[in-house]
Amino acid sequence: MKTEELKTKFEEVFGYQPDACFFSPGRINLIGEHTDYNGGHVFPAAISLGTYGAAKKRLDQKLRFYSGNFEKEGIIEVDLNHLVFDKKDSWTNYPKGVIKFLQEAGHQISSGMDVYVYGNIPNGSGLSSSASLELLIGIMLERLFELKLERLDLVKIGKKTENDFIGVNSGIMDQFAIGMGADQRAIYLDTNTLDYDLVPLELGSYVIVIMNTNKRRELADSKYNERRLECEKAVEELNCKLAIKSLGELDEASFDQYAYLIKDSNRLKRARHAVLENQRTLKARAALEKGDLDQFGRLMNASHVSLEHDYEVTGLELDTLVHTAWEQKGVLGARMTGAGFGGCAIAIVAKEAVEDFKEQLGKTYTEVVGYAPSFYLAEIASGAKRLE
Repeated sequence: MKTEELKTKFEEVFGYQPDACFFSPGRINLIGEHTDYNGGHVFPAAISLGTYGAAKKRLDQKLRFYSGNFEKEGIIEVDLNHLVFDKKDSWTNYPKGVIKFLQEAGHQISSGMDVYVYGNIPNGSGLSSSASLELLIGIMLERLFELKLERLDLVKIGKKTENDFIGVNSGIMDQFAIGMGADQRAIYLDTNTLDYDLVPLELGSYVIVIMNTNKRRELADSKYNERRLECEKAVEELNCKLAIKSLGELDEASFDQYAYLIKDSNRLKRARHAVLENQRTLKARAALEKGDLDQFGRLMNASHVSLEHDYEVTGLELDTLVHTAWEQKGVLGARMTGAGFGGCAIAIVAKEAVEDFKEQLGKTYTEVVGYAPSFYLAEIASGAKRLE
């Protein structure tokens, strides 16, 4: 969406021009899934799909929100001095949480504002539309109220909103990727320390294809929190002999030596995924830095196998896409991305094979699942920003 179109849409809803326009990307995770809350490494990248926004300060205490994606809901009005979670306020609970926690952190948000948003991230796709919205609201407030914020502050506020306002016990990866993303770079992030490096993502004659199952994935309603609890319990059991805070502190050898301490077979599988997935992420970075895309692709495949069999977060739709992708010519690797239980998968595909790839996958998936998938070519983009 171009800036002029965004301004026009804002004016149609609110009757005047906005103060400024903004864009906040979505994200994919190349590898390192369900490792962020397990104290491991992740390897996400911001993408060119995302959330656009326009905003203007008001003179009173009203917050008025309008989404071009949910036009039937009209303008949702909230009082700046009464920011509590309310299911009937729908998507605006995310902005409310961001504003509330910025205020609690001591930042002066002295008046209300009018906000128009429009996202082209498919809803419920697992490309992190909620974190995209959180960072969008954060940079709006930063600009409109001249807040003195480090980008990492906003990233943490986004995560706090997800955890403490919405009630999803997620890690920091999504907000970090969206806040810190850079053109043609993946972010290699240690979720324990928040140390990170920007690693060039040079794909040459290959592209990343996003494959959307078109099965909605409601993170709060999924088994996400259950998986997290299983991993935390496994850490407790391992601490009979070890002194660790998270599974990300273990390598394959140390996990093998102490896995017998985990009493439940499901918890053993969950912990094994968290440990080995973290190690795959370390290897994936090394492969990318050497330009070894074949090895990177094999690690993606192994990641999906682990997510399917040990972490059990895939399901018919994701497995059909990924297994079918593995059989296609010109595919280096494929795996689910995001929390799972629906949402999206990604594949690294030779440019000349993309059309055949989409045709074959679309045919097979529709036969097995009963409806068609969608495909997007992912351009790796910069983080949340004001649009000039």
